[in-house]
Amino acid sequence: MKLTQSHRRLKLFVSTSVIAMTLGTSAALAGMDEARRWVDSEFQPSTLSKDEQLKEMEWFVNAAKPFAGMEINVVSETITTHEYEAKTLAKAFSEITGIKLNHDLIQEGDVVEKIQTQMQSGRNIYDAWVNDSDLIGTHFRYKQAIALTDFMDGEGKDVTSPTLDLNDFIGLSFTTAPDKKLYQLPDQQFANLYWFRYDWFQRPDLKEKFKAKYGYDLGVPVNWSAYEDIAEFFTNDVKEIDGVKVYGHMDYGKKDPSLGWRFTDAWLSMAGNGDKGLPNGLPVDEWGVRMEGCRPVGSSVERGGDTNGPAAVYSIAKYLDWMKKYAPPQANGMNFSESGPVPAQGNIAQQMFWYTAFTADMVKPGLPVMNQDGKPKWRMAPSPHGAYWKDGMKLGYQDVGSWTLLKSTPLERRKAAWLYAQFVTSKSVSLKKSHVGLTFIRESDIWDKSFTERAPQLGGLVEFYRSPARVQWSPTGNNIPDYPKLAQLWWQNIGDAASGAKTPQQAMDSLAAAQDDVLGRLERANVQGECGPKLNPKTSAEEWFKKAEAAGTIAPQRKLANEKPKGETVDYDTLIKSWPANPPKRS
Repeated sequence: MKLTQSHRRLKLFVSTSVIAMTLGTSAALAGMDEARRWVDSEFQPSTLSKDEQLKEMEWFVNAAKPFAGMEINVVSETITTHEYEAKTLAKAFSEITGIKLNHDLIQEGDVVEKIQTQMQSGRNIYDAWVNDSDLIGTHFRYKQAIALTDFMDGEGKDVTSPTLDLNDFIGLSFTTAPDKKLYQLPDQQFANLYWFRYDWFQRPDLKEKFKAKYGYDLGVPVNWSAYEDIAEFFTNDVKEIDGVKVYGHMDYGKKDPSLGWRFTDAWLSMAGNGDKGLPNGLPVDEWGVRMEGCRPVGSSVERGGDTNGPAAVYSIAKYLDWMKKYAPPQANGMNFSESGPVPAQGNIAQQMFWYTAFTADMVKPGLPVMNQDGKPKWRMAPSPHGAYWKDGMKLGYQDVGSWTLLKSTPLERRKAAWLYAQFVTSKSVSLKKSHVGLTFIRESDIWDKSFTERAPQLGGLVEFYRSPARVQWSPTGNNIPDYPKLAQLWWQNIGDAASGAKTPQQAMDSLAAAQDDVLGRLERANVQGECGPKLNPKTSAEEWFKKAEAAGTIAPQRKLANEKPKGETVDYDTLIKSWPANPPKRS
């Protein structure tokens, strides 16, 4: 799953709840006059014409009439996109529909805790939730979340917008369960990409020195070998630029819950852990959990998983090695929120693990990484892959905060909340929301001319989201049956490797065993039905290596004889030009 307000995993460092003010006018004043005022004053730009916006708003006005005067409570984590919803769009919805909408903003960890409480107790705490699609496997198996596919065709048909246009959403594969039903509606989305100092990479003197030493061009690294060479080059060969000490890498290593996001957010997939498959590997996903049919059956290699396999251990070893050799000395003692602002200070050459939610703060005028003309000195690009990675595997993480309805919410409240969820994702408001938070959810917004014009100021964000590479970045998938229980194991076990208390192999052995233990407890409790975990018997790693080879699958992979093949790079501008210039055709 995710330093200031626009950063992901604001999760941790927004330390207090921010509760949106109760907004809105009386139901008697709601209607098209208010809608027209909001369309004119706030909902611009839009991919719809004003007449089309007003027609969409008219549907909301009419659909909301049975719920006028109700007070509805929804919640999300605190990021810029959700702040805009809570402070602006909630007010607009209240004034237009007459439904009194309270949109609370809290830490992401609190969102997870509270939704667990509602699921376990049946007590209605919130009427709708924006929670990460990482919980898709949890929601699907515990059967406490509403299958939106059924809801939109059944009980919620009268409050489902005819202009919702699900085909325009870019993240639905992430929120669809093994039963092929949609359980969550994407509200905001951002990726974890490679970030680098484009201006330094373009310098002829540095390009010449790099080529002379490594035998290939300085550019966007395609593989981890090139990333490592570039980190070595800037840290130990370049050393200083304009009198400032520079580093070839940035990361963080404090044993802290945010360290878990560092790894569950697809670090192992970047190395080549798991199997081929998009949005997640099958039968083994990027967490190393094997799923047969819809049942998780093991995490450890000895049960057919890959959490402690050679690819996973390689990923941890590289993480530790690079931070020790190429990052600022204080990085190992930092958490996510402390490390986040460092690249903007101007002394970091590249960072492989960088969330696009940082974009808004990274393009502020006056920063050392900004030019006077308002364009960034840096760019973002697709992340390099590790030695174990194969074509057809996922290559990184996308965060998809998504609207979720629970069965414990009374039907009328659920309907009113569903109206708000559709309102804040509607075409009438989504383009403006995308410009505020830079967290795209609609294809039509990504390709709008307003983002074509703004693209040069955003360092590659628009180009990435318009690229075919985008589909290789995805959230945690269906193999994970209880995200809250399993995710908390990561920072505790990998933290032992980061502190030096355990070797990478020992840390991943412990993590795999801990995950197997949780899967075993869920199996014995039999609380997830026919798609709940059913552990494979423990055999040997060698047996599973042979099974994968015989089946023609990838995971678990044997240890490679050479984990550092020759470095490979690509010129950034050439890469951008190779991507399609037109939006995908729709059926």
